Amino acid sequence: MASLSGRPDAAQREAARQLDLHKRMREVEQAILARTPEHDLEPSLERIQAVMELLGDPQRSFPSIHITGTNGKTSTARIIEAILRETGLKTGRFTSPHLHSIRERISIAGEPISEEAFIRAYDEVIPFIEMVDAQSAQTGAPRMTYFEVVVAVAYAAFADAPIDIAVVEVGMGGAWDATNVIDADVAVITPVDVDHTRFLGTTPEEIAAEKVGIVKPGAVVVSALQPHEDVWGIIRARAGEVDARLVGEGIDFGILTREVAVGGQLLSLRGLAGDYEDVVLSLFGRHQAANAMVAVAAVEAFLGGGTQQLNHEVLAAALAKVESPGRLEIVRRSPTVLVDAAHNPHGMAALREALSDSFTFVRLVGVVAIFADKDAAEMLEILEPALDHVVVTRTSSPRATAPETLGQIAGEIFGDHRVTVVRDLPDALDVAAGMADEGGVGGAVLATGSVVTAAEVRMLLGVTSV
Repeated sequence: MASLSGRPDAAQREAARQLDLHKRMREVEQAILARTPEHDLEPSLERIQAVMELLGDPQRSFPSIHITGTNGKTSTARIIEAILRETGLKTGRFTSPHLHSIRERISIAGEPISEEAFIRAYDEVIPFIEMVDAQSAQTGAPRMTYFEVVVAVAYAAFADAPIDIAVVEVGMGGAWDATNVIDADVAVITPVDVDHTRFLGTTPEEIAAEKVGIVKPGAVVVSALQPHEDVWGIIRARAGEVDARLVGEGIDFGILTREVAVGGQLLSLRGLAGDYEDVVLSLFGRHQAANAMVAVAAVEAFLGGGTQQLNHEVLAAALAKVESPGRLEIVRRSPTVLVDAAHNPHGMAALREALSDSFTFVRLVGVVAIFADKDAAEMLEILEPALDHVVVTRTSSPRATAPETLGQIAGEIFGDHRVTVVRDLPDALDVAAGMADEGGVGGAVLATGSVVTAAEVRMLLGVTSV
């Protein structure tokens, strides 16, 4: 309601300001989206380094923990952040890709960056980005990509906040990943396997050689248990080359005991500095227990060089309430609908083990949509024993495999009688829910195959919180 003077009151002015912010945020996001997408990147640090130098190297104004690997990066980052926040530190977290909003990629103090702060950081960096774009054009080089711009915004926002510690997940690879303009105190390497072969190589060893590029002189390297022995050798060699201290799961730290519990799992962990008995982790699956163990070691390494034990109550509180949206997440009951962002064979194997480990369903129906550049056959072969039936479909992404093509692949693995092809994801979800209900009480739906699959199913069911 307007005031008696005819002037807008405070509530009206604030509403108008918010509308302007939303409009400006949409404009900024569209400008970033117009750049080369992150799945078609330009491997180089030259452009992002040039922008950071022009900005005065804001990424050097805060310490950091840097995370690479093939799977588990985002969950590990979120667990590390949760522990650090529980100790009282103000955190910045950078992860990718996002589920629903670009602002999810940049988290400050545990919350997605506000529209106002995102716009402020973007306005700060865009003049320098345009300068670097112009210099690149003169030499025939490409302008900065979507991912590079978001990294620049993140580091500027972290410096402006300011934060006490940044937890940064690479986008892809390591050495030439745009995030790698930081010199992290702790480098975390989750399990390395084959993915993104167009850019990283076709073997675990080639991919590991790229990922260890985040390890900087004098850092502590925290490595998860590696599924390929030669990868461990590459990590060890890099640590020796730059005089970094290497600690590894199964050698310097590890899971002592693990039991499935209501809403998650009960763990006893051996960290770098001591044991932590009976802590509840609010995430499902052995792979999440391993992610938590790596996160604990990383925080021990950062806070006390691996010699100071974490407060048990602080750790227990952090693990009990940590969330990792889109990672074996229950988004609906009756029937139960789970979403998981598994998008490669290694991730699908972890998902299958977690399903067997943590859930007992009378009937489980899959809703699967996979990108065309992924090994759909191997992913489906891994998932097949866990599903009674699979409904193959597609997301809205232009990278999605055509449902008919995916159906042919699935038919060869599941048998045609266990495969239903539904072109559109909303219809596929409805069909799968009906099939799950046919099993009576205890039927469930699992939606997986890509981050976009998980995100779009969450949206369809009205779940947008992160």
